[in-house]
Amino acid sequence: MKVIGINGSARKDGNTSILIKTVFKELEKEGIETELIELSGKTIKGCMGCFCCKEKKQCIIRDDFFNECFNKMVNADGIILGSPVYSADISSKMKAFLERAGVIVATNSGMLKHKVGACVVAVRRGGGMTAVDALNHFLLNKEVLVVGSTYWNMVYGKDVGDVILDEEGIKNMRNLGENMAWLMKKIRNV
Repeated sequence: MKVIGINGSARKDGNTSILIKTVFKELEKEGIETELIELSGKTIKGCMGCFCCKEKKQCIIRDDFFNECFNKMVNADGIILGSPVYSADISSKMKAFLERAGVIVATNSGMLKHKVGACVVAVRRGGGMTAVDALNHFLLNKEVLVVGSTYWNMVYGKDVGDVILDEEGIKNMRNLGENMAWLMKKIRNV
């Protein structure tokens, strides 16, 4: 079994990456392979609304990182979507990625059906619930089985590494990883 974590932050190895890696540690303890995909430094263009993806099951835009990342998501057993909060929402790269992925999956029903998914959000102050909702809405609308934890999947921190100081938030991330591993094993009868 494999879980990919897509980090929508503009900061490589920042707070969102720390959160995804915290969840990964719990998955790896259970023998689940993980892979972190950082959108930082990568180009992700917005959806053109051309619907060419209906026939090809891929986006017609080929000069950015989208198709490579999308294919990894389709081939994974589990998905973690992570974003910092920018202007009370998810990052623009994550938004562009989800818009394009959403159109492909909507026009090719079942591509993500019964995968296990979760979201994580790094937040400085406000907007965390909006970001959590945006990520969860994508997963739920694409038939992904969404895992929860003991509280909303957001952790507070401004500067890189500050999220580690939010003890309750980090504990929540660990629990999220445990719950995700449990569900994945139940689905696979492991």
